[in-house]
Amino acid sequence: MKSLKFKTNINCSGCIAKVTPYLNEVKGISKWEVDTANPMKILTVETAAVTPAEITGILKTAGYNAELIADK
Repeated sequence: MKSLKFKTNINCSGCIAKVTPYLNEVKGISKWEVDTANPMKILTVETAAVTPAEITGILKTAGYNAELIADK
């Protein structure tokens, strides 16, 4: 299982509500969360199979930007 961290422009609970259906429908994501209190609005994704490029593409489709900052 990998933990991917992205800097995003997901700012509030309304933004989280908008991306939820997009991220929840992806097979291979076991858990995700956004830290909106962090100035970089960090999205953390726990996955075994989804690539960082796939996640940034999903967020782009939802209308948000994401930049990979950690891949562990």
